[in-house]
Amino acid sequence: MISTLQENTAIILPENGLEQKLKQAEKENRKLIIKLGFDPTAPDLHLGHAVVLKKLKQFQDLGHQIVIVVGSFTARIGDPTGKNKARKPLSAEDVEHNAQTYIHQLSKIIDVEKTKIVFNSDWLDALSFPEVIQLMSKVTVAQLMHRNDFNKRFTENTPIAMHELVYPILQGFDSVKIECDIEMGGTDQLFNCTMGRQLQEVHQMSAQVVMCMPLLKGLDGKEKMSKSLNNIIGLTDEPNEMFGKTMSIPDSLIDEFIDLASDFSAGEKIDLKLKLGNGENPMDIKKMIAKNIVSQYHDHSAAESAEVFFGNQFQNKNFEEKIYEPVPLASFPPQENTMKAVELCSLLQSGLSKSAVRRLIQNGGIQINNIKIMDPDLEIKLLKATKIKIGKRIFFELV
Repeated sequence: MISTLQENTAIILPENGLEQKLKQAEKENRKLIIKLGFDPTAPDLHLGHAVVLKKLKQFQDLGHQIVIVVGSFTARIGDPTGKNKARKPLSAEDVEHNAQTYIHQLSKIIDVEKTKIVFNSDWLDALSFPEVIQLMSKVTVAQLMHRNDFNKRFTENTPIAMHELVYPILQGFDSVKIECDIEMGGTDQLFNCTMGRQLQEVHQMSAQVVMCMPLLKGLDGKEKMSKSLNNIIGLTDEPNEMFGKTMSIPDSLIDEFIDLASDFSAGEKIDLKLKLGNGENPMDIKKMIAKNIVSQYHDHSAAESAEVFFGNQFQNKNFEEKIYEPVPLASFPPQENTMKAVELCSLLQSGLSKSAVRRLIQNGGIQINNIKIMDPDLEIKLLKATKIKIGKRIFFELV
C-alpha cells in the first residue's frame, strides 16, 4: 500500500511522514484528511492537474477523506508561484464560475460524492484585521524569502507586493482550519505546503505531511503544462483533439507521459520503455499512449475512433480527403464578402489571439485551399467550399 502511494511522488516531507500518518490513522481508527487546494484561475483542468488528482484517488480508494479547498479568497489575491511577477487577481464572479467548472471536471478522476469541497473565503473573509496581523506574526520575512521566486525577484530588484508575501501564510492557514494530515500539490507548491506544517505546529497541532508530485511538461516539451502557455491537453478535450495533441508531444516526453499521464500497469510501463529503448518507432508508442489517455477520460470506443480519425486526417497527405468542420457562410456578418486572413482565422479559432494567428500565418502555419498564406492582411473571399487549415490539426470548410 505504501509503495503504491509513494509511486511517482517527487517529494515527501518528512521522508517517513507518510508511513507515520498511516500508522497513526490505523491506531486511532480514523480516516486521514488529504488536502488539495487550488485557485480557480482558469476554468479548465488538464493532464498536469490529473497527476495530483490520480494520487488523491489512490487515497480515496483506501477510504481516506479527500478535502478540496477552493481558493475563493486567495484567488482574489493572486499567487505568483513560478512567476517573475504578481498574478492578476480575479473577480468574485470569475472565481465562482471557474470553481463550479473545476468541480464538475474533478469527477473525471475522483469520486466527487465522497469528496469534501470547501471554500477558504468561509474562514478567511471572517478574519478581523487584528487576527490577520496575529497570523502574520507567526512567520518571519526571512522565512518567506526562502521561497525561490521571492528570492529571485528580490535579487533582481523586481518588485514584490506585500499581498504576495501574505499568500503562502493564508494557504498554510487553510491546513489549520481543515485539520489536514497530508497536503498534496505539485513541486512548485512545496514552499506553500510547508507553510501549512509550520502554522499547524504554532497552533499546537500535529504537522501535516507534504506530498509533491512532478510537474508534467506541456506539448512544447519545455515548460510545465499550463493553460497560459497554451501547451495543455485538457480533461474536457474531445477525443480526436486529445489524441492528436498527445501525438504531437516531442519524443523526449514519451517516458514522462508513460509515467505520469497514462494508467498502464507497472509491467506495461516497463515494457513500453524497453520497446522505445530497443528502437521501436516512437510514433507507435505515442499511439498507444494517446489511446490510453483518451480511454481514461472518454472510453475505449472513443479511443479507437480517435486513432482511425488521426490516421485518416494526419497520416493521409491528400488535402482533399481531410475531414473539415463546416462553418455556415450565414454565420458571418451579411455585409462581409471578404475578410483579412488574420480576422477570418481568429474568428474560426477563438482560442487563439490575433497576435498568435498572425505569427502562425507568417510562419506558414495556415493554408487556404491547399495554399500557404503568408500575409496576415491578405483579403480572403468568403466563398462556399473554401477550405482552411489552421496549424496541424484544425480544418474548416465554408458551407
